[in-house]
Amino acid sequence: MIIIKSPREIDLMRISGEIAAEALILGGSAVKPGVTTKELNDIMHNFIKSKQAKPSFLGYGGFPACACISVNETVIHGIPNNRIIVDGDIVSIDIGVLLDGYHADTAATFGAGKISDEAQKLIDTTKVCLERGIAQALNNNRVGDIGSAVQEYAEKNGFSVVRDFVGHGVGTQLHEEPSIPNYGKRSRGSRLTTGMTIAIEPMINAGSFEIKTEKDGWTINTVDKKLSAHFEHTIVITDNEPLILTSL
Repeated sequence: MIIIKSPREIDLMRISGEIAAEALILGGSAVKPGVTTKELNDIMHNFIKSKQAKPSFLGYGGFPACACISVNETVIHGIPNNRIIVDGDIVSIDIGVLLDGYHADTAATFGAGKISDEAQKLIDTTKVCLERGIAQALNNNRVGDIGSAVQEYAEKNGFSVVRDFVGHGVGTQLHEEPSIPNYGKRSRGSRLTTGMTIAIEPMINAGSFEIKTEKDGWTINTVDKKLSAHFEHTIVITDNEPLILTSL
């Protein structure tokens, strides 16, 4: 069931979104050669706690950390550990915040030191994919309009779109209906309605869209070991332009 949020609920999600955005900025600014992914996680966790909020991911389905931190060929769900980030790595950070019963979810990919031209193009393209998807998140449009916009831009630039994981509704639950694929056809899928809150999150690969789950049951890597990038915002459908709840 798709849940339409009241103005009060949207205001609560906006507060969660602002904290998530600040946490992501803090984590992203700390992405440098020599830092461990656990140190990035701890920076964000301490900030979220300082705001009397909770990390949405910690304990979710058994996930053991505050944030998903995914390096290079890891698409999503990377578990923070003692891995040291090195020059040229790209690091995707996915963070959620729960406050007063409402979640917000956001992600971005950051370069450590000097990254390759291909890596920079992948990051830039994925960010634009998110922007193009959000631009289609309009009242009376359909979910397929979002996915089509993302897929068209990614493939035009020589990249592929992950199929096995998608965006989602968000609110009192971290994952609500509807699913928001990053591929599809225009004018297909669930209709978007004012008051819907959704997380749009393109996951774009430099090579094939094929992915695999590693033995830890969480880490999702590209099969061909090529780079992957990830950007995400929580937004609300309005009568006018979409409103981004995880942007400062």
